[in-house]
Amino acid sequence: MAAAGSDGMGGSWLEPLPVRRVQRSLDATLAPDVWPATLAPVAQLLRDGLHLGRATVLVGENGTGKSTIVEAVAMAFGMNGEGGSTGAMNSTWVSESPLHESLGLQRGAGASRWGYFIRAETMHALFTYLDGSGRDSPRSRDPDFHRLSHGESFLAMLATGRFAGEGLFVMDEPEAGLSFTAQLALVGSLARLGSQPGTQVLVATHSPIIASLPGATILELDEDGFHETGWQDLSVVDHHRRFLDAPERYLRHVVD
Repeated sequence: MAAAGSDGMGGSWLEPLPVRRVQRSLDATLAPDVWPATLAPVAQLLRDGLHLGRATVLVGENGTGKSTIVEAVAMAFGMNGEGGSTGAMNSTWVSESPLHESLGLQRGAGASRWGYFIRAETMHALFTYLDGSGRDSPRSRDPDFHRLSHGESFLAMLATGRFAGEGLFVMDEPEAGLSFTAQLALVGSLARLGSQPGTQVLVATHSPIIASLPGATILELDEDGFHETGWQDLSVVDHHRRFLDAPERYLRHVVD
């Protein structure tokens, strides 16, 4: 299968986006029989590469590799594996895959090298780090994140100077802990980010709301690899529609 992806949100090849293409690096050491290269989407990425536009959304079941891929792109760009900016060093438990060590990034000429990574599973530790140091926010005054609810702190983070200018912004399952209205607000924030020249968004999600980001390239990951698709054709959208129409069709399989 050919490499998927295109310049979403009206991106042009002349625009200085932080990452134009993700591909296997010339000095890659990850063997094809070693995880995570054993995952079909990761194997496809290493074989065919992936072009990134202004906004790209990865959707797929647990274990398909979407979080592994966005984590690896963030780390290859220089961001911290547990979340944070380029150059951040906060760490609580080393669990990142080695994929980033085998990836090469083609950067846009003159593009920003600033980036920020947010992942649901480590947000508490990231907020603890930020509340305790303040070293990651030179352009803004932070709220006390731990005094806010999860959703409030997440949206407050997006309102800081970290997300005010050009750069690569990567999010892994940001919908975790967010209400319906908070997810809509997040889509609005991502749309504003992705519409700015020199700004790029890469998201992994289970949420049909987050996946509806206008103008984004949507890649669905499965046991065969990844392929570009329309929002209305996503499996997760189909399942949510069917469930809301008749919950008993699904619940009878899991409830005695």
